[in-house]
Formats: sequence, structure tokens, C-alpha cells
Amino acid sequence: MWFTSFSPESLNERPGQHLGTLLDIRFTEVSEDALTATMPVDERTQQPAGILHGGASVVLAETLGSVASTMCIDQEKFIAVGLEVNANHLRPVKSGHVTGICKALHIGAKTHVWEIRIYTDKGKMSCICRLTVAILPKPKA
Repeated sequence: MWFTSFSPESLNERPGQHLGTLLDIRFTEVSEDALTATMPVDERTQQPAGILHGGASVVLAETLGSVASTMCIDQEKFIAVGLEVNANHLRPVKSGHVTGICKALHIGAKTHVWEIRIYTDKGKMSCICRLTVAILPKPKA
């Protein structure tokens, strides 16, 4: 499924300050059909009520899906950008880490659709997301 081979280490070494690095999203596994990453539940990702902010879950999901799409395309010719995201928050998470597992539902020439399931440290699903990614020609420099 992947156009280019990546390791979790190489994905975690991506340059620059971006939202994923600010929230300490760390890629942990690249398998044949899935991409996995973790994110801490702490003061950066909690809402004032002390539970994981739904927006932080969406950031984890969109990070996973966007990176997964990038891994499926020729980066010399195309870019992958989020088009639509849907999230259902199923249970609150107060601390620890959450783990997102991203799997393809559709890999087309112009769009990719991903399902991202987010789990607590105890293995309970806390959120399920669907992300549609647009595949666009790379802008000329």
C-alpha cells in the first residue's frame, strides 16, 4: 500500500515545529496496512475540565491520515491535504496516552479515505474518526 518506505523513527524526525510536534505525537508502528501513533493526555491536550480535548483527538487523527496519505503518493508530484474529518468521541480520557491506529478505507487517485480508531492505555476505544484527504498536484516552486 505504501508508495515509499518509512519507519516510525524517520516519521518522528520530520523537521520543523508543527502541531504534531507541539502535542508530542509520536509514530510507533508502520505495518503492511496501518500507521500507529501515540499522544499524551496532559496539560497540552486536555480541556479545562481535565479530560482529553476532542480537538486534540482530531489532531491525532488528521496527523495520522495525512501522513499515511503522504506515504501512499509520489511526493515529487503530489501533496496530500485534509478535506473532511468526522469524529465521534466515545469516552473521556483523563491521563496517560492515547494511541491512534489508521487504516485505509479507500485509496484513489484523487482522494484517500482513512478510518482512525483512538484507544486509551487500557485498550478502550475513546474516539473513532474518518478522514478524507485530497491528493493534489504539487505546486510549482
